[in-house]
This record gives sequence, structure tokens and C-alpha cells, in this order.
Amino acid sequence: MISSKKNYKEYLLRDRIALNINPKSLEHKIINIISPNPIYTFQKRMRKLEYYINCRNNGIIMKLYIAYLRYRYKKISIKLGFSIPINVFGPGLSIVHYGTIVVNKSTKVGANCRMHACVNIGASGGEAAAPQLGNNVYIAPGAKIFGKIKIPNNTAIGANAVVNKSFEKENTIIAGIPAKVIGSVDIKKLIRHG
Repeated sequence: MISSKKNYKEYLLRDRIALNINPKSLEHKIINIISPNPIYTFQKRMRKLEYYINCRNNGIIMKLYIAYLRYRYKKISIKLGFSIPINVFGPGLSIVHYGTIVVNKSTKVGANCRMHACVNIGASGGEAAAPQLGNNVYIAPGAKIFGKIKIPNNTAIGANAVVNKSFEKENTIIAGIPAKVIGSVDIKKLIRHG
């Protein structure tokens, strides 16, 4: 969770690296003028809202500014099909495609998560508790992750998997309905190139 201006800048840097965006390159500057990356715009707005709510939430002027930031965040969320609350994802988030993504506000996801479209991460059966995912987690298209469960660091979740129980072993691929361990993985290579 963003807790300072320095922390906010670190989150932005790690998100940019995860999305493979180099804002200093001439090519990126030209492309950004002609056609800005909507996912990068979404993530920048999310991080800015997190920073202001977590660190600058005092005074009437600031509260009005935060209301404005919420409005802009909601507008782009609807445009892209994302229902992602703030303060859920650690630094280094990479949303690969826009399209339906629904995440429960009680979910916590560590650093370096790479996530595709049609993912649903939520509570189960009216419970307040939601999944807790570690660092370096890859979530393939269509994965459903729900309940009071834990997913360890360095885990890949396969396409259309239904994950409704906790796993303990790191460096694994989990897939299927219901999900089970189907193999091992070098997650850092998958997150960079997946």
C-alpha cells in the first residue's frame, strides 16, 4: 500500500517497467500523443488516487480533489471494463488487456502481478474474506479465484482455472476446475514474457 510520495513514485516506476513502457523514449512520446495506452492511464490514475487517499486525505480542498480523482478513476474503469478497488495490488502490476476484470476490495495481491482479461477475484458465499495472493503471480485469461484462500509467491494460474482452495508450494502452475497443481514454472520468465 502506498504510504509516502517516495513510495508512490516507486509504484509508478515498477508499474511502468511491468508494462514495458519507457516514457523517455522518443517512440513512446510520439505514440503517447497519438494514442495513449489506456491501461497505463488507468494504472497511473489508480496509483494517484491511492496516494492521495492514503497520504494527503486532510482538508476540504484535498477532499474535493480526491472526489475529482475518484470520478476520473471510475470513468476510466467503466471504459475499460475494470472493477478494481484501490489498495489491492502491490507495485509492478501489469494488466495485459482491457476487458472484464472484477476484484473484491478485501483482496490483497503482492508485487509483480501479471493479469489478463476476464479474471474474477472475490469472496465466497457472503463471506467478507477474499483471496490473498503473494508476489510474482501470473493470472491467465478467465481465471476465477475466490474464497478465504492464499496463493503463494511465484505461482501461475492457468486459463479458466477455478481456484477455491489455498495452495502452499511456490513455483507451481495451478489450473483446472477445481484448480490443482499441474507442474512447475520459472515465474519470473513467464511474468516478463507471458
